[in-house]
Amino acid sequence: MPKCSFCGKDIEEGTGKTFVKTDGRILYFDNQKCEKNMLKLKRKARNLKWTKFYEK
Repeated sequence: MPKCSFCGKDIEEGTGKTFVKTDGRILYFDNQKCEKNMLKLKRKARNLKWTKFYEK
């Protein structure tokens, strides 16, 4: 069971999206919110309170 590359939540089998970058890295996303924040808006997960990687 993979974890979301942005927020850190577990992704159930048969759901989510797998994104393969041109350098070969594989990114897993549980919803479009995480995908858009990481790829399009280029935000860091540690700066957003709703992620598991948030640092105070």
